[in-house]
Amino acid sequence: MDLIQDSMDSSNPAMSSTPPVTCTSEAGDPTPISSETFEELVHFFKYASSAYSPVCLRPNGNVLVLQFGNQLSDIQGFIARDDHRKELIVALRGSASIMDALLDANILLVPFLTPGVKLPSGARVHAGFLSAWNTVALQITAALAAQRRLHPAHRLVTVGHSLGGALATLAAVSLLQIFPASPLLDQTRTYSYGAPRTGNAVFAQYVNAEFGARAFRVVHTNDGVPTMIPTALGYRHHGIEYWQHVDPPSPSTTLRCAASGEDPCCSASIPSGGITPAHATYLGIIVPTPFCL
Repeated sequence: MDLIQDSMDSSNPAMSSTPPVTCTSEAGDPTPISSETFEELVHFFKYASSAYSPVCLRPNGNVLVLQFGNQLSDIQGFIARDDHRKELIVALRGSASIMDALLDANILLVPFLTPGVKLPSGARVHAGFLSAWNTVALQITAALAAQRRLHPAHRLVTVGHSLGGALATLAAVSLLQIFPASPLLDQTRTYSYGAPRTGNAVFAQYVNAEFGARAFRVVHTNDGVPTMIPTALGYRHHGIEYWQHVDPPSPSTTLRCAASGEDPCCSASIPSGGITPAHATYLGIIVPTPFCL
């Protein structure tokens, strides 16, 4: 959904700031986040940005478990292991090819059909995103199963930017069910950056119920990709959104929005401008900067 280079060339991302938030929603005013939360968002975005690298030998300075990919769908990414934080991180790349763009364009809402996963009746997701996830799901789950046997105390984390963020959400939902025996099941987390709406209201409500505050959905100023697929087509965002509403990035300029996912005081308040320069930079990091040493 991004085609990064086009958005980077259009203008300076620093010029994409939006006015300060003065709105009040039913959930109350969006509030600035803590320094600790901001640092976590930056930490995991480094994985999301690194997923664009064809080879990332030490993702974020940690162990590379698997560099995965599918030639037909052109989906790629990696699994990293952070033994200090006790985490297994699945990072999925955003759009970088014509094939990715074709997947992005397949916006039909369909049932979530993937091996080992059963969602509530009525849950529907983006057909192109689901098709993309299914091309790499078995590689990822097989590698994680082996890693979980060796490192049972490591929690699962999924991350991604743009298309990769949508895939990270589908991955998190899948992994939550595929590894139900994990004693750390309630600690599984997902981080998306500039991700489009991924499913309908039933799907969003399911994600909110299962993940709650462990789902982090980040939007940079007027990035139009998160709102490019409109709610009029039956789509809805899950929460919680973390909206960096003005530049430069900081805890005070990044707001924690309503847990429902469609806070009218956050990025949903700005009509989508499509792929804006803000999509190419998150938390002061230009996509696709690699953090692979």
